[in-house]
Amino acid sequence: MSATRNSPNASSDIHDQTDHADRPSREEAEAAVRVLIRWAGDDPAREGLVDTPSRVIRSYEEFFAGYAQDPREILARTFSEVQGYDEMIVLKDIRFESYCEHHMVPIIGRAHVAYLPRERVVGISKLARLVDAFAKRLQIQEKMTAQIANTLDEVLQPKGVAVVIEAAHQCMTTRGVHKPGVSMVTSRMLGEFRTDPLSRREVLSMIGTPGGGSCEHV
Repeated sequence: MSATRNSPNASSDIHDQTDHADRPSREEAEAAVRVLIRWAGDDPAREGLVDTPSRVIRSYEEFFAGYAQDPREILARTFSEVQGYDEMIVLKDIRFESYCEHHMVPIIGRAHVAYLPRERVVGISKLARLVDAFAKRLQIQEKMTAQIANTLDEVLQPKGVAVVIEAAHQCMTTRGVHKPGVSMVTSRMLGEFRTDPLSRREVLSMIGTPGGGSCEHV
């Protein structure tokens, strides 16, 4: 269903994260990695693994940097001097790397973000940063698609928002059913992109057809 700007889901989508007061220390996190190494059947004290826990934690700081970002702040600075421009704005092929919240393995893909400005626009780099702010968290693709669209709709209040994501999930390609070459496509349409078939077709035409298939609307 379409999200409304007064929907409580928009705020909960952004802030559904652990309170920093409950966050384990770096030492506790490294100790947990040592436990996993032992569980896997190796010796965390051997030469090749002795520094692995600290390396893993440094990697996690990069992988999950989105938890330290407020997506609303990314979109806070907007511009009104656009000479009346009111046609759609589309940023295509935003590459992202995320991690499946079920298996903690990579989700790698591309996001396409579009909106119909009402009065103000935002710098295009902010759209890419918005994608990263949600991608660099433990995720499922459907939720990430909705989060990006809902936040853009809530902060900019444009006439329409469209987000389409295509990604490969290593939880499906490297484990489980082992089906490489499979991609998942999700989309979220709000405002005129949801209610006006012509606007919807135009934005999908500009984006192209990800994966050569149809979109799963969430």
